[in-house]
Amino acid sequence: MKSTLIRFVSAAVIALALQHTGFAADTPSDAPDKLTQARSLIKDKKWDEAIAELKRVNDPANADWNNLMGYSLRKAKTPDLEGSERFYNEALRINPSHRGTLEYSGELYLMKGDLATAEKRLAALDKACTFGCQEYTDLKKAIERYKAAGNKYSSALY
Repeated sequence: MKSTLIRFVSAAVIALALQHTGFAADTPSDAPDKLTQARSLIKDKKWDEAIAELKRVNDPANADWNNLMGYSLRKAKTPDLEGSERFYNEALRINPSHRGTLEYSGELYLMKGDLATAEKRLAALDKACTFGCQEYTDLKKAIERYKAAGNKYSSALY
């Protein structure tokens, strides 16, 4: 009986330890970040170069990669809203509470005139950001600007 209890407790401890070893897609780790160059290009608003770099990295199983690809396609000189939406949806499939994707896809839906879906993204951010977060604040402000403009998207607002 005692050895059965020890095995059970040992198995439970190992299971709990394994449960907490992975990192969330948006959690920094000590590993080198293969998206650093793409982030730098995005920061410099070099959308085409960022898209090329993201294609070079080619990490479609990574929520951050999908989010950055969706963002770059949306911000490009000639926005690809459908492509952007596909990448955002994939990021959310991988990590349903990816805060950057929830914010940026909400902004995408405002661009597409879909206020209801943008508000759904805001509600999801509200749940993902227990004590508030910048992504929630930014999307809430974007929705307020959209409504103040008569439910019209203006690139000057974003």
